[in-house]
Amino acid sequence: MIIEVFQDTVCPWCRIGKKNLMDAVQAWTGEPILIHYRTYFLDPNVPKEGLPFRETMAAIRGDASLVEPMLNQVTEAGKSVGVTFRFDRVEMRPNTYASHVLLKMAPKDREEEMVEAVYRAYFEEGLDIGDVAVLASIAQDFGITAAQLQQALDQDTYKQEIEEDLTFARDLQIKGVPFFVIDQKLALSGAHPVENFLRAFQQAAEEE
Repeated sequence: MIIEVFQDTVCPWCRIGKKNLMDAVQAWTGEPILIHYRTYFLDPNVPKEGLPFRETMAAIRGDASLVEPMLNQVTEAGKSVGVTFRFDRVEMRPNTYASHVLLKMAPKDREEEMVEAVYRAYFEEGLDIGDVAVLASIAQDFGITAAQLQQALDQDTYKQEIEEDLTFARDLQIKGVPFFVIDQKLALSGAHPVENFLRAFQQAAEEE
């Protein structure tokens, strides 16, 4: 069974959804599950140097007073599933293109691990994941050198693959993430709880 996960690396609900998905995979006793992460940009218009986090979130919400309650809600939702968010450390709303390039470079057997490493850098350490130096530090733990990452960015090595993901998302009329495509049969939109994933796995398995 193949599960395709559309996500962006600055999307907190994507991290929560991924945690629930992985917990469901651990609990699943049916056929083996392979997970493939696909690119999605919550805001493709963020400049390369990024934007200030809280000011940007206030603009998105339309009212600065709504930002902290929203962040608190996400933080509590994360706690409930065992995921930590430290929005007090987050200063930037980065352009996420370079982080998605790094994810495309992940060893196939460590893709999920790298996604989590990028999430952790941003949401727990407050690092700017639009900064190539930050991404290079993550990359080295996966056997990828800073030079290899820079070359992939300079040469647009993964541009076509990323464009294919975005085209697929448009074809599926995806308007937000996380979005999960289960064995090309079912789709789940949003950070669903574990039991919903398990029901979807079972339904997909029965349709074979």
